[in-house]
Amino acid sequence: MGTNETTNTTPTPQMGPEEMRLLAKRLRARADSVLYRDQPHQAADMRQAASLIEQHASLAVELHANAAAGAGITRLLEILGGA
Repeated sequence: MGTNETTNTTPTPQMGPEEMRLLAKRLRARADSVLYRDQPHQAADMRQAASLIEQHASLAVELHANAAAGAGITRLLEILGGA
């Protein structure tokens, strides 16, 4: 018979750092809204997700800046917390 696999090979466009920050801002606003006052755990999860997205956006900016400047691997490891 058939399979459930998709044959679409078009890549999904990636978000840029500014778009990621806007998404994080919307998630945080939603978590802080009255909609989640009776769901504190879900609101906390949304705030954590927003923080992770902001960190990812900042890391992406740093990586691009360091790559453009020809920085070494040491600085990139510092950003990731490995050096």
